[in-house]
Amino acid sequence: MLVANQATTLVTSPTATEQVDYQIAQWLPGRFRLRIPRLAYDVDYGNQLKRLVEIELIEVIESIRINPLARSLVVEYNSENSAIAPSQLQEKIISLIPAATFSQLAVTPEPEENPENEINYVERLGLPVLSFTLALGALFKLAVPQFLITAAIFTGAIPVFKRVIEALQYERQLTIDFLDGLAITLQTLQGSYIAPSFMLCLLESGEVVRDLTARGSAKASLDLLDCFGKYAWVEKDGVEVQVAVKELQVGDLVVVYPGDQIPVDGIIARGKGLIDQCNLTGESIPVNRGEGEEVFASTIVVDGQIYITTEKTGNNTRAGVIVSLMESAPVHDTRVENYAALIANQAVIPTLLIGGTVFAFTGNLSRATALITLDLGTGIRVSVPTTILSAMTYAARNGVYIRSGQAIETLAKIDTVVFDKTGTLTQGQAGIVDIKTVSQQIQTSEVLSLAASAEQGLTHPVAEAIVRHARNLQTPILECQDWEYRIGLGVVANINGQKTLVGSHRLMDLEEIDLEALHRQYPNIKSGSHSLVYVAKDRQLLGVILYNDPPRAESASVIAELRELGITSYMLSGDVKRVAISVADELGIDADKVYAEAFPERKVEVVKSLHESGKTVAFCGDGINDSAALAYADVSISFAGATDIARETANVVLMENDLRGLIQAIRIARQSMEIIWQNTAIVAVPNVSALISGIVFALDPVLAVLINNGTAILAELNGLRPLLGPEQPEPKGSKMLVAGRK
Repeated sequence: MLVANQATTLVTSPTATEQVDYQIAQWLPGRFRLRIPRLAYDVDYGNQLKRLVEIELIEVIESIRINPLARSLVVEYNSENSAIAPSQLQEKIISLIPAATFSQLAVTPEPEENPENEINYVERLGLPVLSFTLALGALFKLAVPQFLITAAIFTGAIPVFKRVIEALQYERQLTIDFLDGLAITLQTLQGSYIAPSFMLCLLESGEVVRDLTARGSAKASLDLLDCFGKYAWVEKDGVEVQVAVKELQVGDLVVVYPGDQIPVDGIIARGKGLIDQCNLTGESIPVNRGEGEEVFASTIVVDGQIYITTEKTGNNTRAGVIVSLMESAPVHDTRVENYAALIANQAVIPTLLIGGTVFAFTGNLSRATALITLDLGTGIRVSVPTTILSAMTYAARNGVYIRSGQAIETLAKIDTVVFDKTGTLTQGQAGIVDIKTVSQQIQTSEVLSLAASAEQGLTHPVAEAIVRHARNLQTPILECQDWEYRIGLGVVANINGQKTLVGSHRLMDLEEIDLEALHRQYPNIKSGSHSLVYVAKDRQLLGVILYNDPPRAESASVIAELRELGITSYMLSGDVKRVAISVADELGIDADKVYAEAFPERKVEVVKSLHESGKTVAFCGDGINDSAALAYADVSISFAGATDIARETANVVLMENDLRGLIQAIRIARQSMEIIWQNTAIVAVPNVSALISGIVFALDPVLAVLINNGTAILAELNGLRPLLGPEQPEPKGSKMLVAGRK
């Protein structure tokens, strides 16, 4: 299938002295890949080559991609219905390589695929800038017709007037846009053009800055989605076939070549490659991945060839989850913004009254108009969403997905974090330590087989450990006729017509299964850090499975960092108190902050009681039995790999499955709220001062515009600071080291 021609060929343009290296890297039916070193550094050449191929072969090719990192041109075509022979197609593409270097080449640019994601600066800022330019010309005595300036200002102010009409139509109230529109209108009708045109420029510039931040977040989603909706190569019975990505199934062996985007989450079965994960993780340096290692959809194979056993497809991949979260994230819902908008809107009538009173006493419309220009809402209205979007964008790039501005605001205030133990503070990869039976007549394999049969299909870490252990020992896993999962207790199943119980001592107590004989036989079974899963059949105890779940490597340091941030950690566990206290002690959580044998309803009770005691509570969990507590917490945190219901309930999702993301999220949230309050001061102090001064003294309209809209722009620019990330804490001992050098 693969053409053997791998020789490097030098092609010289007939009108230029430069040479263009290329190498035929791969040729398969339906796919052609050339390695062209020039693509790594010459973006214009790459664009020209891509356009040439598209224009010349538009009837043949299905897709064409340039990958600068892999220095590759990848062309996919329909090998069965192609109107041109593969050898002719190859010759045609190769002939276009030098053609793309011609400086006189003129190609009509193709329309943008997603024009709605681009900002038309001329359309948005053209008229405001034009009106200000004309006003400046008139100020310097140039022969600029007044009607032309007036028309430019009013036309440029159409977006402002639209917002006024929408507020009146849908909200039934006068908003700060009404004050802006009224000020622009009055100043323009008075023949004072500098102030309204300058105000218009600042207003629309602020809107553009905010939209730029939002487009950045949207573009990140589009980049991640780029791997979906295309084709992939799958190896079936030793033959590579092309299938649509949407048709990929778990277990498919997907083949990915250099320059291609990985379309699934999975494990590398064969091969190794250099993977660019920038779209997904923000890492600028590609990483090496080999057999047995995990790779993710939307990442790119820069070099090498890998065969991936598919584990997740489409929306279930990490990229799919990220996009779903980003698309569903409401931004404009922070209480700070709501309060600011409420106060600003309520201040509209008083501001109009103040302006009207000043006009009534002075007869100076210009002075009254200047007072109308001043308001607190404009700056807050544009700077708060910018700050929130910047914070969410930075967090997303670093593997933390915060659903809303409301979540950021609450996260910044938390003083208590309640952790579920299993799978959150621990690895969630429980390991079977031992299996004990009540008598020698009962085989440990029978106990394991019944337990695995009942637990199969559950995503709980303990269930997965039991099933995994059974498969490793090649123990039979039987079919269940009936099956019932009792949250926080265990499983009741009908296996071969016999009622089988697999779960905690609470389940056994409820079903009146006597455990005393087992405890007498093994008196030390309740000591140590292991946990117990009892197995019974037909109302008789068969044995017990011992397992443990080691803490995550980062858990202890995260608890310590939370303490440094002034946040108290609690732990909830379905385990008995002995095991829960042992794990808590290892992690540095106080014994009085541990709740053992916690059913889902008990978890809710703990969260509610902490909240009612005046604490702002975050709950961190990943299981089905955590979803209720997640819903009751002030802010809820889960992992991308958690159960669907836990992930969908959570306000914050840690995509890297690493608790250190929680510390990052808290620092980002605190920085964002600090910036929001800074912006409030930046806007409020100058505007209130100017308003008071304007009541007593005459205030120039241009100065009023500069103060009001200038502070709004400053606040909005300050709102972009979260894109740089929160300040990192000073390393411990650094002050001591500095002091030692003195």
